[in-house]
Amino acid sequence: MHAHQAHGDLELRLVGLPATVNPSRLNEPSVLAVRPLLRELIRAYTDPPHDDAPERRRLRAVLLDQLRASPQQPLQLPTPDDPRLRALCEILSADPADNRTLADLGARVGASDRTPARLFRADLGMTFPQWRTRLRLCRALALLAENTPVTAVAHACGWSSTSAFLDVFRRAFGHTPGTHFAQTS
Repeated sequence: MHAHQAHGDLELRLVGLPATVNPSRLNEPSVLAVRPLLRELIRAYTDPPHDDAPERRRLRAVLLDQLRASPQQPLQLPTPDDPRLRALCEILSADPADNRTLADLGARVGASDRTPARLFRADLGMTFPQWRTRLRLCRALALLAENTPVTAVAHACGWSSTSAFLDVFRRAFGHTPGTHFAQTS
């Protein structure tokens, strides 16, 4: 099971592929970078006619090649199964700027000192700092899509400064927030 949300002014196009066609060899829902060529291929492929003409088959083959070459983005935010960890994650999802320690948050949901750290690794496959950073990046993208100024995004998402936010964003996506939507639109 998975879910996704779209934010801001966008045009949504969906490309359905049979389960046997997996050009990126993904085993779970993922977010891929869509570069300009892939974006145009998706537009062309999803426009009518939806036939099986040789031109359309060639277009699909190039689209699959471009999907294969598209890097994954660090946007998957796993949801925990453990009720204590789910409660902890909900606290942070409501306020990503909450800077309480894992021990403080664990105590808030009735977990002992080491339990939350163990649960993050076992249930979500990542550490608490990794999950919190990913949550903050996801929220930052949503705010940026709504044209929220970068400084306001940095503070709303819990970074100590705008430059700290820019550094994390650049390391995660390979570019700054200012160029993010120019590259993906």
